[in-house]
Amino acid sequence: MAVKTYKPYTPSRRFMVWYDFSDITTNKPEKSLTKFLGKTGGRNNQWRITSRFRGGWHKRLYRVVDFRGYDKADIPAKVASIEYDPYRTCRIALLNYVDWEKRYVLAWKGIKVWETVMTWAKWEIKAGNRKQLKDIPEWVNIYNLEITPMSKWKLIKSAGTYATIAWKDELQSLIFVKLPSGEVRKFNENCWATIWEVWNEQHKNIVIGKAGRQRWKWRKPHILWINMNPVDHPHGWWEAHTDIWSKKWPKSFSGKLVMPGIKTRKSKKWSDKFIASKRTK
Repeated sequence: MAVKTYKPYTPSRRFMVWYDFSDITTNKPEKSLTKFLGKTGGRNNQWRITSRFRGGWHKRLYRVVDFRGYDKADIPAKVASIEYDPYRTCRIALLNYVDWEKRYVLAWKGIKVWETVMTWAKWEIKAGNRKQLKDIPEWVNIYNLEITPMSKWKLIKSAGTYATIAWKDELQSLIFVKLPSGEVRKFNENCWATIWEVWNEQHKNIVIGKAGRQRWKWRKPHILWINMNPVDHPHGWWEAHTDIWSKKWPKSFSGKLVMPGIKTRKSKKWSDKFIASKRTK
């Protein structure tokens, strides 16, 4: 995975940094694993805006990615291709199973075409293999982690992210996992995860170059909140561009404090019992 810069033949190209797509092996997705998702412009069934700053987009196909894979345990698969996914920051890989079924998965760092992977407890500790936490050694990087056993892989799916198995408590059947935020959290030992790291770690260096690209990504311009009316935002005033501090302290759209150092998470939640160490980021 590499990025490239451009000659500044237009103002938007001067600082633009984009993918060189040298890691992509095909530009045609698997037709049976794609579907079209429409857009609503952030509106509900009554056509009222419920998600602000949504609108304008580029036509694209959604790739159906397998986030379970339990029914493919003990069935080897080969990586057929590495593809671009317009809905994700990471790359995806097309797996061809020996039973002739095809599925998309998130690509891992160092992936190669035609290498073999498997979802199985007795298979080797290798990048791309999927195992339960109890079968993965300590201090091994993982991604595609599920919160509860046999549910769905929900955590650590962005480009370049990974978690680490810190230690194990075999008496209570708990696994302590250090998440990308620095939080150490308890997980059931039967939760599934994929070994290694999510690919496309260079995504953090991307510079889109112009505002028009945000419109292609279904983003409308954000209006400065201090230019709004009081009914639209807590920072709103009756005159344009009023100082935020006239409202005593910065707030979010819903009225929560957003000053540096002020925590917005609820002090007591049902999931507090699973947190062994608070986040550091």
